[in-house]
Amino acid sequence: MRLLLVHPSALMYSEIFLRLEPLGLERVAAAARDAGHTVRVVDLQVLSHKLLDRELRSFQPEALGISLNYLANIPEAIEIAHRAKAASPGCFVFFGGHSVSFVGDHVLEQAEGAVDAIARGEGETVVVPLLEAVPDDAAHTVPGVVTAQGRGPAPRMLESIDSPRPARDLMRRRNRYFIGELDPCASIEFTRGCPWDCSFCSAWTFYGRSYRRAAPEAAAEEMASIREPNVFIVDDVAFIKPDHGHGIAAELERRNIRKQYYLETRADVLLRNEEVFERWTRLGLRYMFLGMEALDADGLDQFRKRISPDENFKALETARRLGISVAINLIVDPGWDEEQFRLVREFAMAVPEIVHLTVMTPYPGTEVWHTESRQLTTRDYRLFDIQHAVVPTRLPLEQFYRELVRTQAVINRKHLGLRTAVGALSILGRHLAHGQTNFARMLWKFSRVYNANRQFSDHARPVRYELPLPERRTAAPGRKELFVHTIGRSGSRPRTGAGAQAPAGSGTETPAGSGTETPAGGGADVTAGAGAEPLPGGGTGAEPAATIAAGTETAAATGPGTGSTTGTGAGTGSGAGTATGNSTETGTATGAGTGPGTGTATGTGTGTAAGDGTGTGGGAAGAGSASGQ
Repeated sequence: MRLLLVHPSALMYSEIFLRLEPLGLERVAAAARDAGHTVRVVDLQVLSHKLLDRELRSFQPEALGISLNYLANIPEAIEIAHRAKAASPGCFVFFGGHSVSFVGDHVLEQAEGAVDAIARGEGETVVVPLLEAVPDDAAHTVPGVVTAQGRGPAPRMLESIDSPRPARDLMRRRNRYFIGELDPCASIEFTRGCPWDCSFCSAWTFYGRSYRRAAPEAAAEEMASIREPNVFIVDDVAFIKPDHGHGIAAELERRNIRKQYYLETRADVLLRNEEVFERWTRLGLRYMFLGMEALDADGLDQFRKRISPDENFKALETARRLGISVAINLIVDPGWDEEQFRLVREFAMAVPEIVHLTVMTPYPGTEVWHTESRQLTTRDYRLFDIQHAVVPTRLPLEQFYRELVRTQAVINRKHLGLRTAVGALSILGRHLAHGQTNFARMLWKFSRVYNANRQFSDHARPVRYELPLPERRTAAPGRKELFVHTIGRSGSRPRTGAGAQAPAGSGTETPAGSGTETPAGGGADVTAGAGAEPLPGGGTGAEPAATIAAGTETAAATGPGTGSTTGTGAGTGSGAGTATGNSTETGTATGAGTGPGTGTATGTGTGTAAGDGTGTGGGAAGAGSASGQ
């Protein structure tokens, strides 16, 4: 079958700071090509709509898949679907990706027949059976697929994230991908999923709070195949498990691979695994993104970061000592007044790090989508890009944008203005000598893209496609209700091994109320880029960073298999679930909780061994690794 995969246009922040290759889309393309399909990819971040129209006419695709990791791209995707149907009336059009997985039914209805199916969940597992089902008009029977005829079973999870390897050869104009001065820049995935549970983030709800790892050998082999000198590691939180970080480093050292790296991680992970990050600086780690989100404890508690301001600032000191340049993300609450903006400007000017601002935005798939007490002021998909306010602001909206842009402009002048350009002449010269202009263009584009009048006027645009209304709740919904990937007694389970191990002390036992759900998630949702919704804290376009304190979530499980965990620390969560399996394994870990005490927990079941983390002294269960089929 002739399959055309499309990534929509860049969002507002991608117009300046970064433009990342759609890693997940490349993996989906590889899966389809490996199955014998003829595949082409059009990335509208770097290619034009005119080229897409030419592809529709000349290639005459039998199937068209569009990546929807970002809500803001949904209107554009629906318009593309209509154009595809006009150019090739028999073309089967499907959407997939992180964000559309949470609103698939609604988008299907809005498309009014232009979209034949929504594919929820991981793309590598669904694209081939979906294409096979199209000739028989049986798409609605495929796991993870939603059509007007009905829904298939729950989405399936990829057995191993080691394959398929991204089909990078299908991408045109790869020299347009960059992040900051890393120009050009490729992307790679070492781990998939996130074990933490920030209230504003949908990464953990999409992946069922799982965490999986690529084999170090496979990761190094893929790195060796990348031609770009710079690589962005798209993991939600890099190097949670120190042995994994060391393992990949050893393989890169053995192959004498030297590149420059950019990654995302948490402050507490950096502090706990400093030796891993130090080793990676010798391999070329130069830049790091830290989602601090807030400067004070109240703000951190609001977002359920489960980390202290002291840890955040100690992490900045550690990164400076290691010679790693840090980009900090802070979440702008729409309730801020002029004084709070002023304080942020003072902080941004007082530290050497780059400070990036994102506006607090409730997204489908997050807890705050259901519990945010303030009513949405708009349901225009295009405004859900973390650069617009979609809930009431304390300041008049126009004034809010003036304060926001004023604060961003101060930061921009410090890091991306003419003074920076003069100081970076050698870097600019090197890029220009190789025909790379992304970094140079970035230095002077700020005022054209970030403009208070533009952002304010965006709210007055005619709206054709709107988000569904959230279901208002007085309390957070159950974890299982939010998960895209869930497993029942008949579900499949990711294989055990390195990819299935939970981080030490992270409390990644089967989540409360979720039973056997330990899905392996990833950035390769159907026609998805290697990123989730650009939530606050994940402003790089990769899956957003999400956080939880160690050992704060456990669940009791029952079933024929057995597993046990032990740990120390303070546990605050408990729950019940069920599990099935026929393996017996034991995991032991130390939880970095928030109070004294020890606890020992045991439970039966497969998947990450779980137990009641409220034992004697309030101890939290450590992370186990029991799993079975």
